[in-house]
Amino acid sequence: MTFIVPTLEDLPAAAEKLLPYIKKNLIVAIYGHMGAGKTTLIKELCRQLGVADIVNSPTFALVNEYKTPGERVIYHFDFYRINSLREVFDIGYEDFFFSGNLCVIEWPEKIESLLPKEVLRIRIRETFEGIRELNVDDPQND
Repeated sequence: MTFIVPTLEDLPAAAEKLLPYIKKNLIVAIYGHMGAGKTTLIKELCRQLGVADIVNSPTFALVNEYKTPGERVIYHFDFYRINSLREVFDIGYEDFFFSGNLCVIEWPEKIESLLPKEVLRIRIRETFEGIRELNVDDPQND
């Protein structure tokens, strides 16, 4: 499934279309080059899920925790700066990934071997015109 996002102003509508996929998958891996809009998409998804906290990329902390009004927990990972999988083991990634809470991951390609089989993969590709294509690979529809 592919969603076209002509401008960043169209991101809320695209995020709304993604919500049904997000709600049925606990692990969401978001791929894209630097500046493609991974964090911006996650901010919008969190906003639409009711997160009142400030949503920022956890580049140095590796993981941020947000809560929805219903006390649902969302873990936001950014693995851009990791140098080895040991760092991911050190934060206890299994406790997060298998907690039953939503985990949204930036730079998942850095930890591909640790991702569970059932992962919603969203690939963001930016064209020269600034249009973004969101390619969604939903394991629930395989």
